[in-house]
Formats: sequence, C-alpha cells, structure tokens
Amino acid sequence: MINRPVFIALDFPDGNTALNFLEPFKKIDKKPAIKVGMELFYAEGLDFVRDLRQKGFDIFLDLKLYDIPNTVGHAVANIAKLDVQYLTLHAAGGTKMMTAAVANKGQNLKILAVTQLTSFSEADVQEISQSTVTLVENVLHLAKMADNAGVDGTISSPLEAGMIQANTQSDFLTITPGIRLAGDNANDQKRVTTPAKAKQLGATGLVVGRSITKASDPVAAYQQVLNEWSR
Repeated sequence: MINRPVFIALDFPDGNTALNFLEPFKKIDKKPAIKVGMELFYAEGLDFVRDLRQKGFDIFLDLKLYDIPNTVGHAVANIAKLDVQYLTLHAAGGTKMMTAAVANKGQNLKILAVTQLTSFSEADVQEISQSTVTLVENVLHLAKMADNAGVDGTISSPLEAGMIQANTQSDFLTITPGIRLAGDNANDQKRVTTPAKAKQLGATGLVVGRSITKASDPVAAYQQVLNEWSR
C-alpha cells in the first residue's frame, strides 16, 4: 500500500520555483508527496532533497538509474542515506543491475523500475529495439524481470497497469505517470488517462505533473485528482 498515492511532479528549473509552487500547499491538512526528477535534482542537488525531507515531504526521486550493476548498487546505497521513499531505475538495465539495487536499498527505500516511457508509441519502441515485439509484450517482459529481481514496482502507462498486476506478486506496485484531468492537453505524452480511469485500470499510485503544476489553482487541481482517485 502507498501512504500518499498521488505524487506531484516538480518539473521546475530551480529550487526557488519549486518551493514557491509548494507554498500554497501549507494550507491543506496533509502535505502532498512529490517527485523530484532529473531537471530539478541536477539544478539543486542533494541538499535540496534533504531540505524537502526536513519540511516533511515524502519524496519520489526519479533519477532513472542505468549503469553496470556495481555502479548502480553503490549509487543506491548513497541515495538510501537521503531518507527518500522511492527511487527509479531502468528495467532495461537487466536483472543483475536491478538485483544490485535491491541489495543496497536498505529498509525504507522502495525501488521502482521504469518499463517504457509514456512518451513512447508502439512505433517508437519497435524502432529503438529493432524488434517486432509489441510495446505491451515488452512492458510485461520488463515488469516480470523487475518483480523477479525483487524490485518493489514499476513505472508504466496506466494502460498497462492491470496487465502488470495480473502477472506479478500481489504487493507489486504499479505507479503510473501520463495522468491528465479531463480536458487537459496530453502534450508530449502518448499513453494517458484520467486519475479515475488509471485506478480502474489497476494503478496503485499516480504521478501527476502539468495538470497540477500548470493549473490556475494547483491546490484545487491536486484535490480534484485526489477526489477522482478516492471515488
């Protein structure tokens, strides 16, 4: 189970912008969980992540690690010291790499494996892999690899969440980006759904970016996502 199932993606160029965005959320009872991706992490670094933790935010550190097993294992051991709750790596790094990550994550950090980016279409996946294997087949293969390696869950499109849940252990997490409120622009995402549809399809948690961060009232948009998820 996930304590705070909706993660706000802080896709901002710097820490001041991110903190200013978070300021209005002080008025709600429970702080939202937040995703810190590469853009913000590389701009602000470890101290900014520590500061967010001290402010009481649950953090999803989205670094999409991909390297040889030894390097990823040591990187995960260092990241675990930050007391973040979630960390991503690429399932395409293979079983040995994912197993090394799991062996070094400690007690509280959950590892999530990215299957295929939600910006990828069927044609994109087949072009990259030079294979006729379908996108869905590829996602399922990577999810099974992650589950067998002891990874806690996957990052995938909500369209694949139910399939992943049906073919992995019962406590395996299916966290889904590519979430848009009804009427919002899909932008560069190809495989998207609403929060309610994602839950219906089998998602156990959501990553929501522009539908909240670009809203005229981000707090209201966040609460709308929570309401749709709860229904």
